[in-house]
This record gives sequence, C-alpha cells and structure tokens, in this order.
Amino acid sequence: MKKIMFYINALHHGGAQRVMANLANHIAECGHEVVLVTSFRDSWEYSLSEKVRRISLFENAVGNFIVRNVKLTCALRTLIKKEKPDSLVSFMAEPNFRAVIASLGMLHKTVISVRNDPNREYPNAIFRFFAKTLFRFADHVVFQTEDAQRWFSKKIQQKSNIILNPVDDIFYNTQFEGKRHDVVTTGRLAPQKNHKLLIKAFAKVADKIEDNLYIYGEGELRAELEQLVSDLKMQNRIFLPGAVKNVADTIKTAKLFVLSSDFEGMPNSLMEAMALGIPCISTDCPCGGPKMLLNDESLFDCNNEEQLSVLLFKCVTLGKENYKISPALFQMNVIADKWLEVIL
Repeated sequence: MKKIMFYINALHHGGAQRVMANLANHIAECGHEVVLVTSFRDSWEYSLSEKVRRISLFENAVGNFIVRNVKLTCALRTLIKKEKPDSLVSFMAEPNFRAVIASLGMLHKTVISVRNDPNREYPNAIFRFFAKTLFRFADHVVFQTEDAQRWFSKKIQQKSNIILNPVDDIFYNTQFEGKRHDVVTTGRLAPQKNHKLLIKAFAKVADKIEDNLYIYGEGELRAELEQLVSDLKMQNRIFLPGAVKNVADTIKTAKLFVLSSDFEGMPNSLMEAMALGIPCISTDCPCGGPKMLLNDESLFDCNNEEQLSVLLFKCVTLGKENYKISPALFQMNVIADKWLEVIL
C-alpha cells in the first residue's frame, strides 16, 4: 500500500476537479492511503469517499498573485514534510507550479497534469516560462491530448504520457434502446462553451427537423442566451433547463450530442455522451481532444455557424455512432490503472 497525495486549488464545479475526486475515490477503494489537498475550501464540493482524507491549506483565498502563491507553496511544502507521501499528484496551472517547487529536494515522486489547452492555461510569457522550466523538475507529466504534449520540449515529452479522463460507471450502466429524439449539450453557460453558436446553427435548421434543442447547465451567460433564443423566436424549440443532477438519465434518449466549445482539454461531457451511445459532433477545437475521440466527418471548425448547421441536420437525419475510439477505453478502472502505473 502506498500513500498518495492529490493537490488542486479547489474541489468545486469543473471537469478537472471532478476527475481528481473520482480518481482519488477509486484509488482509495483499491486499498491505497489517499490524501486530497486543496488550496481553499468551497461551500459546495464534489463528494469524496470516507477512505479519502481531506485537507485544505487555507479556508479562504489569501493575498494577491505573488503573496498567494508564496503562502500556498510554503504551506504545501510544510504539509508534504508532515505527511511524507510516496507520490504527489497535482492538476492545473498554478497548483502544478507550487507542487514542483514545494517538492524540490524531497524523496517522493511528483506527478503533474496539464488539464487544458496550454495556450490558455499559460496565457502569458511568465506562465509559459514557468511551465517550460519548472516542469522539467517533475518526475512525470500527464497530458490529455497529443497537441498539449507537443507544446512542451522534448525533454518534458520524454517523461510524459497521455491519459484520457475517466467516465463514471453510471454512464455505461445507463443505456437506452428506444427511438431517440432531440439534440442536447451539457456544460457551463460560459463563453468557452460557445452555446450562442449552437443556438444560431440550430435555428437555421429547426424548421426542417422535429427535434428540439436542450442546453443543460448553468452560468453567467444565461440571460444573454435566453435573449438570443427569444430574438430568434425559438422559445418553443430551444430550452435551457439549468443544471441537472443525473446527467446520464436526463440525456440518455438524445438523438445527437453537440459540443460547440472554442477550446477544451479532454471534454468530459463529450466522453459521457459517447459512453451513453449517443451520436456526437464537436468543434475541432484546441487542444485536440475531440479529434482524438470522433472521426473527421463529425468535426466542424470553431465558430463556424454554417458548418455546424449542415452537420447538425445531417447527423439528426442519420443518427449513427461516429466514434474514432471505443468508449470502453475511458472506463474508470481502465484509466485508474494507467494512473497507478505512473504514480507508483
């Protein structure tokens, strides 16, 4: 049995946060001692197994960028000295920087993971310098896509690998055999997801199909999206029901899942739809996650309304699976085994 420490800023809404929580739970159930550390606590967090010990470095955010990172790095190093883990695993930009610095001179294995498009995750020269310099001191780097891996130097690539996100078993256990209907998507109502593109493209073909569009999620753009639906006179065809607890059961009958994002890491929502057996289409967005999952005929250019409307109509009409890889490859037990090979 090994002692594994996971570290991320927070454990609230977000794909990386959910993956870490699920991974920590699974590895703890496998018999390893697991400690999950966050920089701060949130009022709502993903649930953890009773076998996962939860620690927060601070209760709330502290100071400006420099002060915050110095305090958190020192606190993390102190905790590492106290806990003496065999391995430390961190997700996301700033936590990765802190994990590497806090681990210098320590005996444990340091594994960091890039969870998004590096051009977005490291948006300026300072972040890019830290990423390309500090990551050389990590023992291993996990990427989600080949494009993200290629962004880094050969030295970093040589001690890295690609691991897909795990999808919860509920999506494999929830199946549907009847007649499929409607177009769906899930995700935060945020600029990154570009739901405006999907709404406009659907409106172009709405009079040619019987299916409606459902956008499940909540976020800061709700009012703008509702206004757009109203302006297009699509109130009876396009619906924004909000966030739902049981995504699998809610979308299992869908005829088509659409991901319209401007950028993604490895999109959980797309993988979940695939696990449910729903035909899918997506933007060919950086940093290359969708093109690893779907065939070329199922991809459209970012922010290309015309391409999306044509492809949407075609796929609603055909309703065929169009995956490049089998959804079985991202079952939790498969992905957890790949992580354990890296961590231990």
